[in-house]
Parts: sequence; C-alpha cells; structure tokens
Amino acid sequence: MKETLYNLIQSQGEGAVTFGDVAINLIAALLIGALIYTAYRATHSGTIYSERFNISLVMVTLVTAMVMCVIGNNISLSLGMVGALSIVRFRTAIKDPRDTIYIFWAVAVGICCGVSDYLIALLGSVIIFLFLVLFGFVRNTDRTLIIIRGGANALAESEKVVNLVLNNKAVRRVHNLDFGVNGESIYETSSAFLKKCEKKSGSLEGKLSEIEGLQSISIVCQDDEISG
Repeated sequence: MKETLYNLIQSQGEGAVTFGDVAINLIAALLIGALIYTAYRATHSGTIYSERFNISLVMVTLVTAMVMCVIGNNISLSLGMVGALSIVRFRTAIKDPRDTIYIFWAVAVGICCGVSDYLIALLGSVIIFLFLVLFGFVRNTDRTLIIIRGGANALAESEKVVNLVLNNKAVRRVHNLDFGVNGESIYETSSAFLKKCEKKSGSLEGKLSEIEGLQSISIVCQDDEISG
C-alpha cells in the first residue's frame, strides 16, 4: 500500500507543464480577466467604484492561474502550497457585497485556466457577465431619513404633518426630548415613496417649515454610495 502511494506521488511529478502550456494558460487567464474587469466597471459607478480593486481582480486571476500551473497534478506540492497559503490573512474592506462575488469569480477563472479548462472558464464567465450586466444595475431602495429638531410642542405638531403627508407610513426611528423642552425626531421612509406623496400632498419640507418652534429640518438620503 505504501509503495502504491509512493509511486502515485512520484508519477504525478513527472507530468510537468511546458513553457507553451504556461504561456497559453496565463494568456487565457488575462483575456478572461479582462472580461471580469469590464463587467466590474460596467456594474459599478460613483464613489463605490475602485479602479485599484478592479485591477486587483485581474491580478488575482493571473496569480491563481500561476499557482495552479505550479501545482498541476502534484499532490505533495499542492499540500505544501495549501500550507504556505494558509498563513496569509486578508483584511480588505468590502464596500459592496457584489465585490465578494467578483473575487470568487476571479479565483475560479484562475483555477480553470491554470488546469487548461478554458471552455469552463469562458462559458461560465460569459454567463456570469450577461447576468451581471442585466442585474448589476439593480440598486437597493434609497433610505430617506427625515430629521426634525425643535421644541416638544413643535415636534408633536410635526408628527401630525409627517403622518398626513406620508399617509401614516413613515416609521419614527428616534424621538428624543431634552427635559421636555427641545428634542429630535427621526422618521424613515424611501425616496421614491416620499416623492410620490409630495406630488399628491405638497412639499413635506414646506409644510414643516410653517410650524412654529422648529429649529431645523434635514432630509438625508442614504444609498450604496455612503459606505465606510
């Protein structure tokens, strides 16, 4: 049994890839990595887009393909490589959940190209690319916060106005009073719903500004562009 395993490990080290094979694998990884680069650029915009991260996706594809070319079918070398890579810890902040998908995509393409499975890498990448182009522009509904500061009586009156304009569908998230004198109320809704209601009932900000005793009115729209 020991001799069989030894012979198996020895035989797997004999099928080393040639220079031509490595070059073809890396070129294929670079070409499909360019497709990943294009998909990421097309589906991200504004401050959420990072050119350095996009270039890193192509580099991840090439590095993974290079590692797979080194490993090949060698079991002993693959175990050593896994042990070496296990000490690497990544702490890159991910701004968008989609970025994780792109990282896995780049790694998968690198693995496929490293073992010369170009058909799987190309076909899978085309399907993923088309899916991301079709649905990559889908955004979450913007969250709009209505922040009102003023006296206690003014806040009570403002609550009636907010419920009237927004048909009692705004959620009050925060309500603070400073010893019953001054305070703050924060209501949550969506920007689309706010615009829809304002077309029917008039400007919410305008109606709130008519209330005596209010100190400030802030309307903040939060979306994917605001991230740490």
